[in-house]
Amino acid sequence: MEERTKITPCTCFSHDEKEGRLRIEVQLPGVSKKDISLEMRRDSFCVSAPREETEYSGCFMLSHAVEPEKAEAKYENGLLQVSAPIRDWEHRVSLMIH
Repeated sequence: MEERTKITPCTCFSHDEKEGRLRIEVQLPGVSKKDISLEMRRDSFCVSAPREETEYSGCFMLSHAVEPEKAEAKYENGLLQVSAPIRDWEHRVSLMIH
C-alpha cells in the first residue's frame, strides 16, 4: 500500500460573542463524512480524512479553551463545521487602556 501525500486543510476560526462559542471551519473537499476523524481537546483539535492519493491531516491549537464534550460537528459540501462552548466565557475583565 502506497503512503498518501498529507495536506494540511484550510481552517478558519471565529468566536460567537453572544453565545460564547468557538466556531471552526475546515475545508475537506472530496472526502466522505464517514472517513473523517475528528478529536477535540480543551485546547486543540486534530482532524484527518483520506481522499484518493492524498490525506487531509492537521492538528491545531485553539485560541480559547473549550468544553470538548459539548462540541458539535457537521459536514456538508466539503466543509466541516465545529462549534464548541468556550470555557469560562462569562468570566472576563475589561481593561482600561492608558
